[in-house]
Amino acid sequence: MSDLVCWKCGNSLGDYTLPLRRLEECRQCHAELHVCRMCEWYSTSVAKHCREPIAEEVKDKERANFCDYFKPRPDAYSSTPQDEAAKARAQLDALFGGAPAAQPSAADKARAELDALFGKKS
Repeated sequence: MSDLVCWKCGNSLGDYTLPLRRLEECRQCHAELHVCRMCEWYSTSVAKHCREPIAEEVKDKERANFCDYFKPRPDAYSSTPQDEAAKARAQLDALFGGAPAAQPSAADKARAELDALFGKKS
């Protein structure tokens, strides 16, 4: 698995011996590597974010764990991280025709009301 990379920073892990030890860390960013986010079974599209049906649930997907089903995947690193809310928002925007128009801030509204009150034209 010479194409294996760190799930957090993308640093090559080609010189690490497999299987990865439970407390193995990336030499560049010091992220723990025996984590759900780096596992072949990890998927946010399923319950408990694990496609392995009999694996015990791991609460913190970015911390080392004792899962016996762990198998590192080469494509665990993503250079454009998006949290679940951002992904959902992007999907909704695509479904309903894009993002809504930007709303003026409270300060902009207050300024417009003051300008209208005192007859100032913008």
